[in-house]
Amino acid sequence: MRLLRACVLVGVMAGLAGVAGAQTGIYGEFTGAKLSAANAPWMYGPTVGFYHDAGYGLLAAGFDVRGTFAGRGRTNGASDQTLATVMGGVRLAVTPHVLPIKPYGEVLGGLGHLKTGQGATATKFAYQFVGGVDWTMVPRVDWRVVEFSYGRLAGLGDSFAPKTLSTGIVFRLP
Repeated sequence: MRLLRACVLVGVMAGLAGVAGAQTGIYGEFTGAKLSAANAPWMYGPTVGFYHDAGYGLLAAGFDVRGTFAGRGRTNGASDQTLATVMGGVRLAVTPHVLPIKPYGEVLGGLGHLKTGQGATATKFAYQFVGGVDWTMVPRVDWRVVEFSYGRLAGLGDSFAPKTLSTGIVFRLP
């Protein structure tokens, strides 16, 4: 019984240590999105979200929730086109304490809404694989130097596989 209590105590202390190493960030990015379809124009807009990581040492795991709202208005006779996604998922970050960078990777799922220039719209399940690097400029403020994602809108085929490229600012909460 004492062994069981000692294991529970060690588990609780490890859990509290993980909470003490937790980090929450709120971010805003400028995003360019491109569909795989031939002659599809680039769409631009904001990506906003927040993440929460927990862990000590080199690795931290957590979750990310985000929304991307990219579009292209009517230009030179071309019709407008929009892509909006709301997603959440798991995140893994590496923090090499000797450098002010934090590479990360994410796997996200949620909903995607696509409006093509021909007036067709579709709201489908969407998923993304995301990778990026944050650079600490000052304490609690990071520059999201680059973030790349590759995703799909289920049921729309290879032509509607959006790729995004983003940069932005992350505010890490105390």
